[in-house]
Amino acid sequence: MATVGILYPGHSADDDFAALEARVPAVRLPVAITSVGEDAHRVDALLDLGRTDRLTEGAARLGTARPDSMMWACTSGSFVFGRDGARRQAADVADAAGVPASSTSIAFVDALQHLDIHRVAVAASYPAEVAAHFVSFLAGAGVEVVSMGSHGIVTAAEVGRLERAQVIEMACAADHPDADAVLVPDTAMHTLGFIDQLESAVGKPVLTANQVTVWKGLQLIGLLPPIPGLGRLFGAVR
Repeated sequence: MATVGILYPGHSADDDFAALEARVPAVRLPVAITSVGEDAHRVDALLDLGRTDRLTEGAARLGTARPDSMMWACTSGSFVFGRDGARRQAADVADAAGVPASSTSIAFVDALQHLDIHRVAVAASYPAEVAAHFVSFLAGAGVEVVSMGSHGIVTAAEVGRLERAQVIEMACAADHPDADAVLVPDTAMHTLGFIDQLESAVGKPVLTANQVTVWKGLQLIGLLPPIPGLGRLFGAVR
């Protein structure tokens, strides 16, 4: 059994991981809720959200679960630090936890490399200013964003209340004929229960924040089993 420790800010969609764990008995996904200052998709608030002390405190609480790897399950709270800052952030968690660690932003880049995808559309719940940081983060890894939908949702709590149909509509609206995949970057959004439905709606791979978080945590362990219901990312053999 593989155990991926999840560091998650707040409670917007932390239950997404428990629901997946219930469907996939071979994978454990214990969650530690990290502290949150202000729930706001705003750069200054996100830099505070991703502070090292918040993450290492959460990592210490996950220690009793004996994780094989650990993931900072927050896209905006990692990409606002830039590529070097996100790597330092993950390294700090790894040092504190004594296991390999990464973050959702890094996971997006690595998942795209795994699938050999370089042109994407982004369905962002964030305000445009925050979404632009994600575009820059991807560009630094050689990923071109050909289309982006920015929905201006300020709080993670609001994102967590989005219905399945709304998420699917956002992904379809953001899609572009030149994009080889659609990215849905907010871990506050419930998505793990309908990845296949998202991919069917847009007709191409869809990578969501919680999906790539689990994928990267398993990759760090060296275990990438095909998991039904989690889209082409979990069925792709490389």
